[in-house]
Amino acid sequence: MIHRGLALLLALLSLWPILVSAQPLCARDALEREVCLDGAARRIVSLSPGATELLFSASAGNRVVAVSAWSDFPPEAMELPQVGDANRLDLEAIVSLAPDLVVAWVDGNSRSQLERLSDLGIPVFWLAPRTFGDIARAVEDLALLTGQPAVGKARAESFREGVARLEARYAGAPPVRVFYQIWDRPLMTVNREELISKAIALCGGINVFGELPRLVPRISTEAVLAANPEAIITAGQSGNSQWLEGWKQFPELTAVAAGNLFLEPPDLLARPTLRMLDGTRHLCQTLEQARANL
Repeated sequence: MIHRGLALLLALLSLWPILVSAQPLCARDALEREVCLDGAARRIVSLSPGATELLFSASAGNRVVAVSAWSDFPPEAMELPQVGDANRLDLEAIVSLAPDLVVAWVDGNSRSQLERLSDLGIPVFWLAPRTFGDIARAVEDLALLTGQPAVGKARAESFREGVARLEARYAGAPPVRVFYQIWDRPLMTVNREELISKAIALCGGINVFGELPRLVPRISTEAVLAANPEAIITAGQSGNSQWLEGWKQFPELTAVAAGNLFLEPPDLLARPTLRMLDGTRHLCQTLEQARANL
């Protein structure tokens, strides 16, 4: 009897991978829809640079068969075929790739277009990270849907721990009033719901336009002068430094008088991905410099 029981146990253990793989893989997306797959996704189309980066972070880069324009990180993503951008998707090309999962971006992709893919039976998983926690969960969800939840859990936890260390380090930092410029003409910034603003707050900064209702509001030069920020920050290539130079015509601004005009590295804060931790760490160092200058 003992030998028969042991044989039965060994047989069940040998079948365990098959039994597990037969279970549907389900995750809830940013539209609060439960997306379920019969098995791990193996042919994925990514429709935003952020989604592409998160898929690679979830160790699913080798399953991505096409991406959107501007998917330039990691470098391997630039070698993949492109199927459109935020303005236009090539639905015919997407369907021809026979994906078993499409990953879309709430703020960048057309829901009406992607509903057509859903109607064809192609699962669409929507992302819209608004917090650091959302980034971690996105990596976990994508890893789950590709059948490697342990990888996603480990990378998400490492990210959470890094964010927690920054929070602890800058919890008592003296506040710095910040204007974060994301565009010049028209002049644009972010409100407190945008993830960049949450990074500013984590570092002890105060977004002077945080209370505006729109996620990415347009503002006027007069509004910046009235807010009188202690630091003006933008991100991007060296050409964006011209935006900062333009503020020097207003020496009455505290940020200008203190020399607190800063250019942050591109992409690290612009995309809500795991690299946001590096971007926030750099931003915290920038605000430390701003404090020293005041």
